[in-house]
Amino acid sequence: MEDIEVAMQHLIQEHSLRNATLHENIHQSRKEASAVAVQVSNLLVDSVNGGVQEVFSNEKQIELEARALSTTVQRFVKQTNQWLTMFHSLDSTLKEIGDFENWINLMEHDCQNIAKAIGQISSLGDQS
Repeated sequence: MEDIEVAMQHLIQEHSLRNATLHENIHQSRKEASAVAVQVSNLLVDSVNGGVQEVFSNEKQIELEARALSTTVQRFVKQTNQWLTMFHSLDSTLKEIGDFENWINLMEHDCQNIAKAIGQISSLGDQS
């Protein structure tokens, strides 16, 4: 009977040892799986963050270029308005010159008519 008890104790010890080894292997596997999951998670986060960071950087660059473009457009609008003002001033001056030239032509025509009338009056006075 003692042999059976010793054999049973030996079986129980082997079973306990296998159980402890199995639990240790499971625990180690869980640790490794957890570490790999953390690495995968970090890689995924880095991958996503890299894309987000690139998009954010592009957005900032676009905003800077948009501001520069807006400033350039404002400068061109101001310059165009100045040119329009100068053009309108030139146009008005040319109209005034045209009006003055027309007035001069009218005055010349009137003076010629007056000279003709005086000449006719003078020739009528000489004939009488």
